[in-house]
Amino acid sequence: MPMTPKDRLRDELIIAMLATSGWSLDSASQQIEKDFDRKNFLGCAAFIQQIAEIAERHDHHPDLLLHDYKNVRVMLSTHSAGGITQNDFDVARDIDRIAS
Repeated sequence: MPMTPKDRLRDELIIAMLATSGWSLDSASQQIEKDFDRKNFLGCAAFIQQIAEIAERHDHHPDLLLHDYKNVRVMLSTHSAGGITQNDFDVARDIDRIAS
């Protein structure tokens, strides 16, 4: 079932949930994001594949940017809700689990 604007989290709650997460809020684009440093380009490619599996499991797909040959930026937002939902934080949590 698609998310709707009523599923969007309030800014105060988002900020509180981000406080110790290592993720940051891009309020202009209404998304949470985090950079992950991998050892090399192949490490990035493998990490992106792991993220793809998480995304499929959640049926929630982040925007991904591989940059500077060994860094992956993950950006999460729920487009159907027009902002950030609990689902974004659930996917972020699962990505953090595989990143360590």
